[in-house]
Amino acid sequence: MATFVLVHGGGHGGWCFQPLAAILRAEGHLVYAPSLTGLADRQHLLSAETDLDMQIEDIARLMEFEDLCEVILVGYSYGGMVITGAADRTSARTGHLVYLDAAIPLDGEALVDVSPGLKAFAANNRVIDGVELGLFPDAAASAVYGLDGSPLRD
Repeated sequence: MATFVLVHGGGHGGWCFQPLAAILRAEGHLVYAPSLTGLADRQHLLSAETDLDMQIEDIARLMEFEDLCEVILVGYSYGGMVITGAADRTSARTGHLVYLDAAIPLDGEALVDVSPGLKAFAANNRVIDGVELGLFPDAAASAVYGLDGSPLRD
């Protein structure tokens, strides 16, 4: 039995892994698919202080408080940034890293460094309660996320 921590992208939540988590659990694996601070079911926690460091800490603390070992960290899209940092903080607990169509940063790189295409969307960013947000769930974002025709689109 393996232990998986599935980390979603910036415009998602842990919910996006429900189909995969069900398959893995049916095979006897332990699966965690948390939502990162400020997103999905944790959107009420979004503030100007919400950043990559906080979301890395979300995953590192999950691994610590659940006493997880030999974890297979899976990062999708922006989740690649999060698992890279979480693995650095929890190297004794991390078994493998899986980058699923994800950002793979080198030390010191920001998301915009590894995904320069994000700059094209900057004109559509919105500021809500002092927080700059991008890639809203509109037609343009659906194309980026590949959600057209997906049962998870809604």
